Amino acid sequence: MAIAYPRFVCSDNSTIEEAIKPSSSSSSSIPSPPPPPVFLTQDELKQIAAYKAVEFVESGMVLGLGTGSTAKYAVERIGELLHQGKLKNIIGIPTSKMTQEQALSLGIPLSDLNQHPVVDLAIDGADEVDPYLNLVKGRGGSLLREKMIEVACRKFVVIVDESKLVPYLGGSRLAMPVEIIPFCWKFTAERLQRLFEDSGCVAKLRTCKDNDEPFVTDNVNYIVDLYFEKDIGDLNVASDSILRLAGVVEHGMFLNMATTVIVAGELGVTVKNK
Repeated sequence: MAIAYPRFVCSDNSTIEEAIKPSSSSSSSIPSPPPPPVFLTQDELKQIAAYKAVEFVESGMVLGLGTGSTAKYAVERIGELLHQGKLKNIIGIPTSKMTQEQALSLGIPLSDLNQHPVVDLAIDGADEVDPYLNLVKGRGGSLLREKMIEVACRKFVVIVDESKLVPYLGGSRLAMPVEIIPFCWKFTAERLQRLFEDSGCVAKLRTCKDNDEPFVTDNVNYIVDLYFEKDIGDLNVASDSILRLAGVVEHGMFLNMATTVIVAGELGVTVKNK
C-alpha cells in the first residue's frame, strides 16, 4: 500500500516535498531564473530519514522502537499510521523508558523480549556510522537496552543525517559511551583510559546537564564517555578488551549489526545495505 507523507514545512516555509521535487522545465523561450536553494535543518533531515525507514514496517510486525532525537520521529510516524488504520497488529519493544512513554502516548501496543525474543525489525538512530556500517550509539544513554533489542532483530534499520558519517569509529572525536556499574567507577574509568592510551583516550564520567551529579541510566548504572585522538584500530579487539574489564556492563560500539542505513542529506536520501 502506498503511504502518503504528511506535509512538512522546511525552515524557509517551503514543504519538504517542494524541497526535494525536481523543478520542471519552463515552456517559455526565456529561461526562468533558477529557484533559490532550499537548506534543510538537521531536524528536517532526521525526520526525512525516519519516515523513509518506516516504509519497511508491515502490519503484524514486532518492532524494536529506538531512542533519541531521530528515532522519535519514526515512533511518531508508526503511531500515526496505526491511528489511520494503515498499519495493524503492531507490537513495539521500546529501547528506553522515554520511548516507552512516547509509544504509550501514541497508542502503540508494547511488549518485551521475554514475550517476543525475536524482533522482526528495529529502527533507531546512531551517533556515528563508519564506511562498513559499524555504529557508535548511546550518547543518549540507552545503549544497553538498545543493543539487547537490536541484536535480536531480523532487520536493523539505522536512520541518520549525513553529519553522522565518519571515516572510522571515534572519528568525530565525540563520546564513545561505556555503561559501567557505579561501584568504584573511578577505578573502572581509569582502566578504560589506560586501555586506549595509545589512541590518546580521555575517559570522563557523564554527568547531568543541570548539576554535577552522575548521569544514571534506565538500568541504574553510570556511563563513562571515551574520547579518542586517533583510530582505535581493530574494533573487535577493542570490543573484547572493554568487555573483559570487571565493572563494565556494555559499550556503545554496534559492530556488524546494522542491515540498512538510511542517510538524509541536502542532496536527498541514500539507502546503504549490508
